[in-house]
Amino acid sequence: MEASSSGGLVQNGRADDDAASGSGENGLRSRKAQLKRSVGGKTKKAKKARMFRPRQPNYTIQQGEDMLLYITNASSQFESLFWTHRSKKVSKAKSLKNQKKKPKPKLEKKPVKEEEEDKFSEHQLESGDSWGQHLPEEVLVNIFQMVVVQDGAVPFLCRVGRVCRLWNAAASTLILWRKVTVGHCWIQPGKNQLEKTTHKIKETVTWLAQNRFSQLRDFSLCHWTKNVDFTLEAVSKFCPHLHSIHLSYCKGLTASGLNSLGLHSRSLRRINLQHSEFQVEGLVEYLEEQGKQIKQMLFTRSHKNDKVLAAITRGCCPDLELLEVNKKLESKDTELSVCFQSLQKACPKLKIFRMLNIQIQHKPIRKRDESEAGFPLLDEFCIANTEYSYMTDQVLLDILFGSTKLRVLDLRGSTRITTSGLAQLPCPKLECLFWGQYFTKNLGFPSVKKNLHLLTEKWGHTLQQLDITNQPFTEADLEVALSFLRQVTDADTLLSLNLSGTRITPRALRPVLERMASLSYLNLSSCRNLPRGVKKIYRSREEICEVLDNLH
Repeated sequence: MEASSSGGLVQNGRADDDAASGSGENGLRSRKAQLKRSVGGKTKKAKKARMFRPRQPNYTIQQGEDMLLYITNASSQFESLFWTHRSKKVSKAKSLKNQKKKPKPKLEKKPVKEEEEDKFSEHQLESGDSWGQHLPEEVLVNIFQMVVVQDGAVPFLCRVGRVCRLWNAAASTLILWRKVTVGHCWIQPGKNQLEKTTHKIKETVTWLAQNRFSQLRDFSLCHWTKNVDFTLEAVSKFCPHLHSIHLSYCKGLTASGLNSLGLHSRSLRRINLQHSEFQVEGLVEYLEEQGKQIKQMLFTRSHKNDKVLAAITRGCCPDLELLEVNKKLESKDTELSVCFQSLQKACPKLKIFRMLNIQIQHKPIRKRDESEAGFPLLDEFCIANTEYSYMTDQVLLDILFGSTKLRVLDLRGSTRITTSGLAQLPCPKLECLFWGQYFTKNLGFPSVKKNLHLLTEKWGHTLQQLDITNQPFTEADLEVALSFLRQVTDADTLLSLNLSGTRITPRALRPVLERMASLSYLNLSSCRNLPRGVKKIYRSREEICEVLDNLH
């Protein structure tokens, strides 16, 4: 028993030792295997557990200073979250077979404008900058109106109309399109306009006329050398309220465009063709047929355009209120013969007459009758030029003998006019007198002029602007004349005083500056009798008050 027991014990002990030695060997082997895998062998990728991929949540969480903000993005607050399984992988061969079997669906192409609007709205939602889409349309229209008054309708309204649907609706308001100015299409120097570009221009003009110009009143074209007739035809057909046409530095206006204006634009009252080339015969024909409705006419003088003035003098525009004629700077045709007696009969309602840089030669037909009224409604008379003038006291009186309502008289460059001739004019309430000598040729310029006090005594109580630049009055004559301005009861009348190049003295100037409280413009440049530091232009009341300290 002992032996057996001992033998049994011995055997059990050996078995345990063998088991221990076996487990030890297995452990060493497993460790060695792990070392080999970590050093040189490739590790097997662990299988990832299947995970659910959530959809994009309908809310965002932002962290504040002491709290978390929960902000919903969905349109409905009851929309729940859904969880979906991850899509199963499909072999490339199967995917290719499925693509061959299934026809490709046709994608609907969105217009460019809709795509831009969608991208813009998505960007706004992501950035949170969507205030422009929540403003009332009336507020946007008022904002756009302020910009249109300052910068014009085009291209501003065309650009803001592409922002979003709300801005497009506001920019389409017809009230904003009552005054439109269209500039030229830029072309690379040395190249002509392509037919494709011309076609696009015509399409754009037609679309604007049909969809935006139904309440258009004032229309202007600038620097157009082509398609002028086409544009006027489109505008006249679709704009029944057209009131004014302005062509500035344009070419190519023919009888076709003018005939279209005559057929469709019954409300047209103003035509401005200054610095533009047009068919003279077509304009004369238009004035002969439709001149009764024209109240304002402006054009640039040339030998061909003299026919237009002749048509007006014949009586084609009996209701004309404004007539303005100028000349090109490089033109040498400066002299023009005008029969004012015929013009007075043809245009008795004339209120504004302007001829700029033109030497007028008066053509009297006969002596003036007492029954003639002249220009009884004339408000402004301007014959300013920078070279020389044939205007004399008698000619000026023959033109303005019936103009008792005259307020603005511009005689710049008229060297033959005297103070006694001006004092005979029948206008008791003259407000603006421009009599400066801005000359380039010293023709008929007297050495000394006298009696300026006749003008300040007559119009001192109503005169708001006085310009006697380079007039050769003496120091004593200027002092007497300014003394009448100082005696005016209303000290707030005179607003602008130009004494440039005169012989004004500090003694004559100081009392006027102290008296006239509303004087806001003062020109003392090139006044030799004034001290240094004073001879310049002053454009505010504060600057003028500083002059008083330097006058001694």
